[in-house]
Amino acid sequence: MSDAPIVVEPTTPAEASVIWLHGLGADGHDFEPVLEQLAPAITTSTRFVFPHAPVQAVTINGGARMRAWYDILDTAIERRVDGAGVQRSAMTVAGLIAAERERGIAAHRIVLAGFSQGGAIALHVGLRHPERLAGIMALSTYLAVSEGLAAAASEASRDVPVFLAHGSQDPVVPLGASERARVLLRALGYRVQCHTYPMAHSVCAEELRDISCWLEDVLGR
Repeated sequence: MSDAPIVVEPTTPAEASVIWLHGLGADGHDFEPVLEQLAPAITTSTRFVFPHAPVQAVTINGGARMRAWYDILDTAIERRVDGAGVQRSAMTVAGLIAAERERGIAAHRIVLAGFSQGGAIALHVGLRHPERLAGIMALSTYLAVSEGLAAAASEASRDVPVFLAHGSQDPVVPLGASERARVLLRALGYRVQCHTYPMAHSVCAEELRDISCWLEDVLGR
């Protein structure tokens, strides 16, 4: 089982990058198919990086081993957080951003995206990154570590655009978790675009259209 990220190169030289993190129990292949539903203006000149989370035991799933960005301790996902696991994954993602920088992509041309657990890591890293990114896309997720965010957030990233999307019928991560993230982020002055869709813990066609429009906006396409 390879842990090397899946990298989808554009048909023309890359001018931007999207690092997209999967959810609990999935892997980097999970969001590859969505590229076909994004605008060609995005995909023809943007590199997409789909990393794999490490395999580890997940407490809430009876200790079963699966790909996870951090352990889930119980259903109180916003209150009992595996802080050490979040930090380990944050360091991994920071390394992926650094790799894109070394390939010639400026920080303000890099979007950090994620679904569920992956979205929580995307928010955690993107809000604290010392260089301002193009944007943070957080799907069906929450703030894993909200305490102390005002002090921990990067001053350079205070105006980073944030895309929050959630299903109104989500039984895994309640809609209220996303709404609490929205309230806190807006209170801190972030530019947050919010969307709610009539779906469960998933992604829908309407959401992908909105994602495509948002990517075109933050990447200036």
